[in-house]
Amino acid sequence: MTADFNKYDATVNYLYSLQKHGIKLGLANIKKMMHILGGPHESFHSVHIAGTNGKGSTSAAIASILKESGFRTGLFTSPHLVSFTERIRINNTPVEETEVIETASLVHDSLTGTGLNPTFFEFITAMAFCYFAKNNVDWAVLETGMGGRLDATNVIQPRVSVITNISLDHGEFLGSTVSDITYEKAGIIKPGTPVITSSQRPEVIKQLSDIAEGLGSEIHIYGKDFNGSLLFMDDEKITFDYTGYGDYKNLSFPLTGEYQMHNACTAIRACEVLREKGFSVPGASIAAGLYSVKLEGRMEWISKSPPILIDGAHNPEAAHKLSVSVRTLFPERKIILVVGIMDDKDIKGVLGPLMEIAESVILTKAGYERAASPEKLMDTVRGLKEAGRHRIPGPIMTAPAVSEALELAKKLCRKDNIILVTGSFYTIGEVKKISGCPGVLSSLGERVRSEETEK
Repeated sequence: MTADFNKYDATVNYLYSLQKHGIKLGLANIKKMMHILGGPHESFHSVHIAGTNGKGSTSAAIASILKESGFRTGLFTSPHLVSFTERIRINNTPVEETEVIETASLVHDSLTGTGLNPTFFEFITAMAFCYFAKNNVDWAVLETGMGGRLDATNVIQPRVSVITNISLDHGEFLGSTVSDITYEKAGIIKPGTPVITSSQRPEVIKQLSDIAEGLGSEIHIYGKDFNGSLLFMDDEKITFDYTGYGDYKNLSFPLTGEYQMHNACTAIRACEVLREKGFSVPGASIAAGLYSVKLEGRMEWISKSPPILIDGAHNPEAAHKLSVSVRTLFPERKIILVVGIMDDKDIKGVLGPLMEIAESVILTKAGYERAASPEKLMDTVRGLKEAGRHRIPGPIMTAPAVSEALELAKKLCRKDNIILVTGSFYTIGEVKKISGCPGVLSSLGERVRSEETEK
């Protein structure tokens, strides 16, 4: 399609048109792009983060701590919930729409005539690097899109690498075993560069430790080298103590779920390691940074009347953790589950733990080509029922669109109910838009094929 960089919607439309090039894991393109663009990725210090779940929370926490330490800090994440601008931030302020236009135009014009055909994720990674360089950030906190070893972000030389927990996801690209996926995620570990992990799997820790040792990189392991102790948890925040190089008491983190303590502790350890390397990260900045984190789509209330809770759980491990958190936080409440899942996900693995906490269920489909049909979800639910995996007392229904599913849930909602929307960041993104958050992707949704993992 012809590039049109006069309007924001047209620019984003062009970016998504690049998905015709598909998903091409590899570094050859991005390395050539960085050379053509003058090496913007070399103009700032960086922290690199990979993992199956927890990347978003950990990245946001690290970026917030660095900001509170006085550094101008960039943050590059994916996917977004409502607006493309969420992906690229400086000091937690999303990129302006005019700057999206300017930066996309710069990258496009620089590549014209080179013969390069970047994928969507390669192009927006280059945009993030250029935007951060232009705006003189001191630090950039960068999430991988998928995997690590061959991810477009892996052209950087970070000061510290972070690997959150690892489980099965994106098997068609990263491998069918946890060992295969660990190998790909561990590809962000650089020789002589410290790596921090929050993984709880012994086999993953062993594999990461062996890879780190082979590269001469010191590894810091949650539960061994640093730890957290949960003091308090409600439906909006956690309070915990941290033990590592230093001890921090009564830290407040405005995300809930015990697993968020692991993410927060991992962020603290990364910043402690940076301090050991000579960067100024005061203890007060650690506490203030955690306290001021803002991250949408993780056990987030978008309405209290009726009570609507959203969470982007999109793989079995995330669904299990969400199920445990809901059961812990709301033992007396009955859950109306609204769920939409992408077709290439482990649908049975996601639905299984969610069905265990639901009183009634509405199966729906986000407005994306990759979304599984409600009928396919229903077939999976029937299989779970036949296997004795759930005994839902209320109705199990389908709705062709997220908006209709939400209206149906509201009609079912009684005083002791909570409407829980989950299964995909795309599904909860639609709910946020329905609830009043502006977005630009509704008209593009049918053509969107995501190139990056959902967190």
